[in-house]
Amino acid sequence: MSNKWNTLNRIEESGLVVVVRADSADQAKKITDACLAGGAAAIEITYTTPGATKVIEELAKNYSPEQIIIGAGTVLDTETARAAILAGAQYIVSPCLDIDTLKLCNRYQIPCMPGAMTIADVVHAMEFGADIVKVFPGEAFGPSIIKSIKGPLPQANLMPTGGVNIDNVDQWIKAGAVAVGVGGSLTKGAKTGDYEGMQKLAAEFVQRIKLARQK
Repeated sequence: MSNKWNTLNRIEESGLVVVVRADSADQAKKITDACLAGGAAAIEITYTTPGATKVIEELAKNYSPEQIIIGAGTVLDTETARAAILAGAQYIVSPCLDIDTLKLCNRYQIPCMPGAMTIADVVHAMEFGADIVKVFPGEAFGPSIIKSIKGPLPQANLMPTGGVNIDNVDQWIKAGAVAVGVGGSLTKGAKTGDYEGMQKLAAEFVQRIKLARQK
């Protein structure tokens, strides 16, 4: 099994991608530590975080590939994608579809999850080789958008980001999402230094996703 498929399978198995938008590199690492301790496996360091490339590089050194599935988020162009991959990112996430970035990721066999809002966006992303499409912003639609897209496109692997919280995560999963991207609703404790609470919340997300898949 190639690294690409191993990464994709692990993300789908976990079902939770923690979207880290931190104020500093130190805060990003503390969020990562807390969420991993809570059982989250996939961590997405966004490029709105200061020194994001360095954070990815340090996490890749400090954790083994078995301990973390580390990705780069808010990737808008090929230059950023390549820097992230060289730093150790195992997958790339974008808020929109950038064909050149998707091509670059396919060239190096790195999963790329471009953002999409419409059926046309999802189809275009899949045509250019996106294995998982990020439905973004999720809060603009709610969980029903997943079922609506999968009506005509049952083959689409969808990961909503934005609008996913502990109270509705089961609805997103039951609607057909292969995974969910969760940011502020999980990581907001970083602003007050409540990393213990964040760890417990991450564990609850993991448990609710697991239960939702069983029903």
